[in-house]
Amino acid sequence: MEFEHLPILKDEIIDLLNIKPNGVYVDCTVGGAGHSSAICEKLSSDATLICFDKDLEALNVSKERLSKFSCNKIFIHSDFHAYKEKLQENGINKVDGVLIDLGVSSYQLDNFERGFSYMHDGRLDMRMDQTKDFSAYNVVNEYSPQNLTKILYEYGEEQFTKSIVNNIIKQRGISPISTTKELVDIINSSVPAKVRIDKTSVKRVFQAIRIEVNGELEGLENTLKDIIDSLSIGGRFAVLTFHSLEDRIVKNLFKLESTNCICDKNLPICVCNHKASVNLVNRKPIVANDKEIKENSRSKSAKLRVIEKVF
Repeated sequence: MEFEHLPILKDEIIDLLNIKPNGVYVDCTVGGAGHSSAICEKLSSDATLICFDKDLEALNVSKERLSKFSCNKIFIHSDFHAYKEKLQENGINKVDGVLIDLGVSSYQLDNFERGFSYMHDGRLDMRMDQTKDFSAYNVVNEYSPQNLTKILYEYGEEQFTKSIVNNIIKQRGISPISTTKELVDIINSSVPAKVRIDKTSVKRVFQAIRIEVNGELEGLENTLKDIIDSLSIGGRFAVLTFHSLEDRIVKNLFKLESTNCICDKNLPICVCNHKASVNLVNRKPIVANDKEIKENSRSKSAKLRVIEKVF
């Protein structure tokens, strides 16, 4: 299966990153190199692009696709949560721009063997990094009822969690749940018909399990802070989010880092000495227009937030 991933809000991202031809840029989730290819088109042979991805297959595809560009390239097989450590290992102190696309790639969703999609039957997997052993199978079949309930509430915000968990526990007591279709059937049998039709609960449960398997929210805020610290003055940081949990983390941190005083409003004078380290390039998140949504339905939930380093 060919690795295809339509880069969402590509033109907006390239415009807002304000790319310097000889700069240092980081794509924290290079995937199929859709965004990175557009970045490379703006870079000279003196520039450097650093590409992270924990999916080795994606990283190998991006190496091939970016080979035609003259800029220097560094490919790192790692989760971007190791951002600070990996940049230090490669002797990079400051960067001019960073992009994080927090979505699952179209290739991962469409490849039923990876187990991300509830639209196709496949083994319960959901590992972005295929070198890891821990998968969705382990979560569904080995987590205690309490832990399953916790992740479905916290990562899926699923209102029918109790019923779904009860049925998962009941079914796995008979035989292991090993495919995405089996899980979908259990979820559908646990919710009202209206919810079953629009697949709301299925989407939320799959999201929750995927987040747990890949540790998507673990340390996200600290990594965002590390990225902000690494920016040169005038450097920009763009983040694409796809669900409320990650967007809330990004939004709140960007708001904090763009605020001069964070004292209690009841205090007569500022005692925190907090200085804004960034400016919000866009006050409200940028979303896909109707044309892009029609061409790529997965762009519908995307939100783009961009900041610029000022201190």
